[in-house]
Amino acid sequence: MPDHGFLAERLGHTFNSPALLRLALTHASARPGSKSNEDNERLEFLGDRVLGLAIAQLLSEQFPQASEGELARWFNHLVRTETCAEAAQSWQLGDFILMSGGEAGSGGRHKKTILANACEAVLGAVFSDAGYEAAREIVWRTWAPYMAALNNAAADAKSVLQEWAQGRQLPLPSYIEVAREGPDHAPRFTAEVRVEGVAPERGEGANKRQAEQAAALAMLLREGVWQLPAND
Repeated sequence: MPDHGFLAERLGHTFNSPALLRLALTHASARPGSKSNEDNERLEFLGDRVLGLAIAQLLSEQFPQASEGELARWFNHLVRTETCAEAAQSWQLGDFILMSGGEAGSGGRHKKTILANACEAVLGAVFSDAGYEAAREIVWRTWAPYMAALNNAAADAKSVLQEWAQGRQLPLPSYIEVAREGPDHAPRFTAEVRVEGVAPERGEGANKRQAEQAAALAMLLREGVWQLPAND
């Protein structure tokens, strides 16, 4: 099994307390006793909150015009189990997780849930070791490809949705303006996109095009058309 120096290099963080990293990498199946504080579950709990705060901050800064509903949808995609598991794979975390022989023999090092939990535990360990800023830097660096893809998807969502509808031999998406609020110098538009046989979705923006793009992206996310990229 590779040494922790390699993992520290992948993370970009050298632990002041190596014991925290070892604990973050200890699966419940490998804990030496019966006490839950001898595995990574408590650090996972902490890391989940650290990740959530970092992603919420990143989204707020990257998309200052997005509505709360849009941010919430994007947030859920960025912190879901699949994304955390991909982040863990980019760190090659599966090679380091301590687990029982039985768990390892059943493919535990490749299980999404175990990888995702370990990812969050490592973030919790970094937070405990060096504070929020250190953990945030790792999140921002690791999740950068996902943010770039989200930016691209948001900018081209209408085209992607049109291609998806055509691929399913459905009529082209239609858009209607649902609401216009705010003063003339700073309006806020709400658009709704409709595709035959599919539940409609809404989006908001500073102009009609932005609102329509937001609505299209919301539908792409909900229908599972747009997927986060693999993080190499």
